[in-house]
Amino acid sequence: MIGNFELLSRLLMAALPGSVTGFERERLNWAAGLRTHMLVCVGAALMMLVSAFGFADVLGERNVVLDPSRVAAQVVSGIGFLGAGSILLRGKVVRGLTTAASLWSVAGIGLAVGGGMYTAAISATVIIVIILAGVKPLERRFIAVRQQRSIQLLAERGSVSLDSVHQALGSGSVRVKQLFVQQSEDDADLDDVQITLSRVTTNEFAAICSRPGSMPRVRAAAMKNKAGDNHDSHL
Repeated sequence: MIGNFELLSRLLMAALPGSVTGFERERLNWAAGLRTHMLVCVGAALMMLVSAFGFADVLGERNVVLDPSRVAAQVVSGIGFLGAGSILLRGKVVRGLTTAASLWSVAGIGLAVGGGMYTAAISATVIIVIILAGVKPLERRFIAVRQQRSIQLLAERGSVSLDSVHQALGSGSVRVKQLFVQQSEDDADLDDVQITLSRVTTNEFAAICSRPGSMPRVRAAAMKNKAGDNHDSHL
């Protein structure tokens, strides 16, 4: 059995990696932020301490056989319920998976701290923060941009708005990342409209592109693959 000072030190240390990971989520305004990650990490550390040392007084009793890993093992599956609460489904877009994964990872860090594996806990914290904060810009730069496509419309002046686009695209409207409307240089009575869609597969894009052309007062529509692989084509 470890001393009270060591117990307190492990719980306090567990709050540190939880706060570092939680701060990265907090700055992006996710529901599971700083306090949530800290609580998960400290709670996991406490469960690990209870699992490892909480039953030391009965281990010497006759016919008593305990597995110290059983309590800690339940944290791995139990934290999934909390992670599921951070996942949101908006139309066909799933958001919050990264935050759920960070909660699950922080629970692992808490278990490591509770077990006295400080090097593993610190190393995991550094790696997780690098993944959350460092890889995302690269993902946006090299992956997400290649999944962006656009629809270009030529419509009567003032006839296209965000509401009308949402109505026309239906469930595909959740993919809309940007809507840009400006007066046409060729005709003052017309607007040039560009609708940018993100994370759209080829089949989804083909289905979505058939809808804006049916909007009232739209004169022409064209689609464009922003990855540069396809050329403009008229619908």
